[in-house]
Amino acid sequence: MCGIVGYVGARPCEEILVAGLEKLEYRGYDSAGVAMMIPGGIEKVRAVGNLAKLKEALEVAERQGIAPAPDENGEYTGIAHTRWATHGRVTEANAHPHSDESGEVQIVLNGIVENHADLRAALQADGCEFSSETDAEVVAHLIHKHFDDDLTEAVRAAYTELRGHYAIVAMHASVPGVIVGARKECPLIIGIGKDGTENFLASAIPAFMASTRRVLTIENGELVTLTGHDVRIETIEGEPVDRESELVEWDEEEAEKAGYDTFMMKEIHEQPEAIAETILDRMPHDDGVDLSDVGLSDEYLTNVERITIVACGTSYHAGLIGRYAIGEWARVPVGMDIASEFRYSNPVIGKGDLVIGITQSGETADTLAAMRLAREAGATVLAVTNIMGSQATRDSDAVMYTRAGLEIGVAATKTFVAQVAAMYLLALRLAELRGTLPHERVVELVAEIKAIPDKMDETIEKVSESVVEISGRHYDQSFFLFLGRHIGLPVCLEGALKLKEASYIPSDAYAAGEMKHGPIALLDENTPVVCVATDSPILDKMLSNIEEVRARGAQTIAVATEGNGRVEGVAEETILIPRTDWVLQPLLAIIPLQLLAYHVARLNGLNVDQPRNLAKTVTVE
Repeated sequence: MCGIVGYVGARPCEEILVAGLEKLEYRGYDSAGVAMMIPGGIEKVRAVGNLAKLKEALEVAERQGIAPAPDENGEYTGIAHTRWATHGRVTEANAHPHSDESGEVQIVLNGIVENHADLRAALQADGCEFSSETDAEVVAHLIHKHFDDDLTEAVRAAYTELRGHYAIVAMHASVPGVIVGARKECPLIIGIGKDGTENFLASAIPAFMASTRRVLTIENGELVTLTGHDVRIETIEGEPVDRESELVEWDEEEAEKAGYDTFMMKEIHEQPEAIAETILDRMPHDDGVDLSDVGLSDEYLTNVERITIVACGTSYHAGLIGRYAIGEWARVPVGMDIASEFRYSNPVIGKGDLVIGITQSGETADTLAAMRLAREAGATVLAVTNIMGSQATRDSDAVMYTRAGLEIGVAATKTFVAQVAAMYLLALRLAELRGTLPHERVVELVAEIKAIPDKMDETIEKVSESVVEISGRHYDQSFFLFLGRHIGLPVCLEGALKLKEASYIPSDAYAAGEMKHGPIALLDENTPVVCVATDSPILDKMLSNIEEVRARGAQTIAVATEGNGRVEGVAEETILIPRTDWVLQPLLAIIPLQLLAYHVARLNGLNVDQPRNLAKTVTVE
């Protein structure tokens, strides 16, 4: 795994290339190098070791008068590479870029050329002289062999002779302002520069994200010819490829684990930031919510007659919390349905209804079908999604983005809390417009919601150790039951889902008042029962349910609000979370349940980022 960066554009390229390599150093750190157009040809600088060694070598080259220069069109051209050795020792001679014996062709490569030995022998028989032990150098010689004033055609001809998996980027001294890339299985991405003055090629998006977030993908078997003002993609057979660029919303660091053992744990810790990004600019004042970016007028929200929420999986649980909040604050009738059921139930909807489709990816097949059905029936459709430009944004009348950033772990964490936060904002805005809450209550809730990111940080810090201990006592149990009431019930549903996804342990979540109607038969002295018992108007009822569970010998684990000793007096084990408004408690109460699922799974030796049989996006029915 090596890192590639290429640049053509109006800015001096040395610092751009090195900065790109810094973002890709995790892909290789044995050696590194750059090749840049200078007056009269190409200069190459390479060094063994990490990028600090390359920077030192570049400083020496600069003192010797070697520096990139623009061509007659004012464009700088360069390619760069950070290596993880496969063929050949870690030496400067084996560091990329590699060239033919004339030095006119310079290439960087990620991957392996499987037939390099045969190609090397044939090229040497033709008189080529090699200077490295690498498999990559044969590519430079092949391009030189086939070059006839057209770099794209030379790369194409070389490509047809190669076997293996690789990505190549090449430049030629007689073709300034041009780099050509080719891909076979290894990653290669185009960065479309701003103002039509520069473009990039790289192994991964973070390499150029400091300069642009607009990207074009290159598929297997495709070539790309890049200048500072133009990008041309074609198949290896020479057929042109017309492909739209995409705008990437996440930043460089989000594609990496940032020091955490897993993406799931990293994303649990990113939840406060996801909430802050979702809410703060939509609460510019202390006395209300601004949803002008969503696309639903105040007049419409004031007069909406009925709301239906459709979603699947974790998004369904976020929708359930939204249903409670809208009902509690705005007093609007709200229905909630699983999207796969809604679409086949011949639903009674029409003009005057607002249908909210919640989908993290914006591509969930059942949710999209439900949204389309609602629009065909005359309803107004609002998409709540994390991905700009996704299908959900095209199948809706309005869009509310959750801004959680890139989530890699299959088990949703930060996207769930961002969805819940979005639903709270909608609920509070509806209450404002419809006058269903006193002004002072709106002010109070705005302050409480703004405080949630800090309280989430506090929750993660305070509960982590106790959750590890509790997980160690229960990780080998064969069944977990989750119990909650009112707004605590969807928290239990989500907690049970996380445990199933991450640990494969059967678990069930029930409304605590329904326990006596069947689930109580499952309880014995080995059954952990996780109870969401945060402060609420129905806490007394929840405490009675915990007593009933303990009377059957089950082991009770309660999530409770700090300062409420009543819960600690009833449950055997208690996890305390910071105090906030009772309707907002799910944003804090879910964190211990996410951590419980995480640690139980890890104690059982499981891969929490890629649970078996699951995919991040469900695009099939």
